[in-house]
Amino acid sequence: MKQIQLTLSLALITAFSGLAAKPLSPVEQRMQAFVNDRVISGSVTAIATKDKILNLEMVGYADLKTKEAMRADHLFWIASMTKPMAAVCVLQLQEEGKLSIKDPVEKHLPEFKNQWMVDERDGDKLILKRPARPITIFDLLTHTAGVANINSPRHESTLGELVMSYSKTPLNFEPGSKWSYSNAGINTLGRIVEVVSKIPFADFLQKHVLDPCDMKDTTFWPSKEQARRIAKSYRPDQKGELQQVEVRFLAGGISNRKRTPYPAGGLYSTAGDVTRFYQMMLNGGTFNGKRVLKKETAALMTQTQTGDIKTGFVDGMSWGLGFQVVKEPMGVTESLSAGTYGHGGAYATQSWADPKRGIILVMMIQRAGFRNGDNSPVRKGFQEAAKKQLGR
Repeated sequence: MKQIQLTLSLALITAFSGLAAKPLSPVEQRMQAFVNDRVISGSVTAIATKDKILNLEMVGYADLKTKEAMRADHLFWIASMTKPMAAVCVLQLQEEGKLSIKDPVEKHLPEFKNQWMVDERDGDKLILKRPARPITIFDLLTHTAGVANINSPRHESTLGELVMSYSKTPLNFEPGSKWSYSNAGINTLGRIVEVVSKIPFADFLQKHVLDPCDMKDTTFWPSKEQARRIAKSYRPDQKGELQQVEVRFLAGGISNRKRTPYPAGGLYSTAGDVTRFYQMMLNGGTFNGKRVLKKETAALMTQTQTGDIKTGFVDGMSWGLGFQVVKEPMGVTESLSAGTYGHGGAYATQSWADPKRGIILVMMIQRAGFRNGDNSPVRKGFQEAAKKQLGR
C-alpha cells in the first residue's frame, strides 16, 4: 500500500512539474542549442511588430566565468548596426534643406577638393589620377565612393582629424562604379552632420534619433552603471572553447567621453533599444507619435539604391541609404522577404525589418571569429526559428 502511495505521489509531482515548466519556444530552443554547442555564450533575441514586442527571450550567459545569466537589459557592442542610425541623421538634415545627398562631399568638407584616385598598382608604387567626378554624400551612404579605410592614429581622435586623413588618402576606384564597404565613408558622414548642424555628431544623434526613439541604453560611452551590464565578448580557441576577448576597436576607456564616437560602429545598445529604432522605421519614420523621419524619407532609405552593382556580404543583397536591403532572398536570407532591410555588426549582432510580413528581428550576441557575421549559422538558425515561431 505504501509503495502504491509513493508511486502516486511521484506521478503527481511529475505531472505538476510538467504543468509548471514553460516549454521553450522555437527561438529559445535554437539559441540554447548554440549555447550548448559552445558556439555562443548567450543571446537576447527580439521579435516585434511596428507597435509591440511579441517575444523578448534570453538564453545562456552574459559572463561565462561568473555564470551571470543573460538579461533583457544587457548591453552589447552593436558595431556596424550604428551605420543606419548615422544615415538617419544625414537624411534628417536633407529634410531640413541643409544638405542634399546629391551634394559633392567637398561642398561641406573642403578638404575633399582635388582628391586623387588609384589608377594602377605597380608593386609598392601607386599610379594616381583624378577621378572623373567628386564623391557625393549618396556615394558615402551606399559605400560606392571608394573611400579607403585607414586606422585611427589614436583612441581620442576627433571626427575632424579622422576625416582629414581620409580626404588625403587616394580613392580606391571611380566614385559610383562599384561597391566596397567603407567605415571611413560612414565616419565622413558623421563629420558632415557636425559641420552642417554645428553640433557634435554624438549630440545630434542623441537629440534627433536616440531620444525620440526612447533608446535610453544606447550610447558611445556607457556609464559606470551601464558598463556593469555589458555582455562579455568571446572567440573560440583552437579547441573550440570560448575565450573572452576585448573589443579592441573601442580601446581607450569604456566610459571615456573623449573616445572617438565612430558613426561607422561605435554604439552600445540593448535588444529593446534596437527594436525601437526599427519600429520607428517600419512605422514610416514615427515612434510613439514622434516624427523622426518623413514617411517618404524612410521609404527612400530602405529601397535599393545601388541598381545592379554587386553589394553586401551575402548573395542577393543590395544597398539602400545606410541600410542593407534584401533584393533576392537566398541562403542565409531565404526566410526573409524581398525588401527586408537592416544591418549586422562585427560581433555577429543582427537587426532586420521585414515590411512584407510586418516583422522585426533583432539578435544580440557577442561572438568574434565568424568568417562572416552576416552569414553565421546563428543568424540563419534564429531567423528560421523565428519564422516557425510566428507561423509566417
